[in-house]
Amino acid sequence: MTNHLPLNKEKLEKLLLLIEESLKSLERFKGIPIETFKEVKDNFKIVFFDLHQALEAIMDIGNHILSRIPGTRPERYKDIARLLGENSIVPSDFANGPLLNMAGYRNRMVHVYSEITVTELHGIIQNDLKDIETFIQHIKSLLTNPENFNLTISE
Repeated sequence: MTNHLPLNKEKLEKLLLLIEESLKSLERFKGIPIETFKEVKDNFKIVFFDLHQALEAIMDIGNHILSRIPGTRPERYKDIARLLGENSIVPSDFANGPLLNMAGYRNRMVHVYSEITVTELHGIIQNDLKDIETFIQHIKSLLTNPENFNLTISE
């Protein structure tokens, strides 16, 4: 048993649901050729919104978990990815690869959103949604067995 503050299960489950709903919306665009995707202008807006929402929720989950681990105070979003790996919440190769990329892309969506192209969003939908699924599975594992991570959960 640890003296850390417990994880807020309700908060984490709500954020996971938000990610899963965004992912479901994004997956409907998977397999659509770029030319077809570009034909409907709203496709860009839908994908941008759902991806941004999922990435924000991923970072919020990471930040919440890290707030329960003494000495882990991320200063930047990329620190969230790194610290989740260092604290074995997710495997370090996932933290320093796909999760770090998600943090970087979240920053890009917030700070240089005007430079994001239809082609790059389409590419993410076709190739990278599996990384969001992987994150979901790691967090569900944490919620199922928090003691494996030296954490507790409020019920």
